[in-house]
Amino acid sequence: MTVARSLLLFVVAALAEIGGAWLVWQGVREHRGLLWVGAGIIALGLYGFVATLQPDANFGRILAAYGGVFVAGSLAWGMLVDGFRPDRWDVIGAVVCLIGVAVIMYAPR
Repeated sequence: MTVARSLLLFVVAALAEIGGAWLVWQGVREHRGLLWVGAGIIALGLYGFVATLQPDANFGRILAAYGGVFVAGSLAWGMLVDGFRPDRWDVIGAVVCLIGVAVIMYAPR
């Protein structure tokens, strides 16, 4: 159950961080206004709180592993929200990152 909880927290963190960054991007780069930027800042702040709920007590390990989730999640967000079409190298890179997540977080210690 700990691995499932950890994975769920990584997904929630990714949604908050990537979604927050996207909202700020929309507010600034796409001129949608300060409400979009403010919503993005709130979502980015929520990301920081979600990371603290991980069962592992080592900040460096969690943030390092989350980096891989962020890479894969960013590509997925781009596909779902912006119509981005990753090439095979994008996909291979994301898979490598997710393997890194598994090794960092879930290898037997």
